[in-house]
Amino acid sequence: MEDKSKKDKSILEESREGDKVNIMMYPYVTLNDDTEITHSEMLPDGRVKIYIETPDLKDGFHNAVCYLPEYIWEDINGYSDTEMDYFKEFVRNNAHLIMEFSKEGGILNASNF
Repeated sequence: MEDKSKKDKSILEESREGDKVNIMMYPYVTLNDDTEITHSEMLPDGRVKIYIETPDLKDGFHNAVCYLPEYIWEDINGYSDTEMDYFKEFVRNNAHLIMEFSKEGGILNASNF
């Protein structure tokens, strides 16, 4: 019987281009200020990547990444502490839905649209 961790590792290795892993991202919501919040498919290790991006006239884009279910935040660029507090609360309040949609091919697929 094949070791699951070895299989998951090989899936990631097969999808690598250079140092980046290609993962499918799905739209979740667009906020009133044109902030886009997207999430990945469920990764082989059970995590889901959430990517937040807001257009900005001065800087181009502000962005942040969070990994569920651990709520690990990284690559935070351009957001104030107040904005990040909002996004952290938003992710906490929506994590259960995002985790479920990540298994179903995104919100549109899960809702049969």
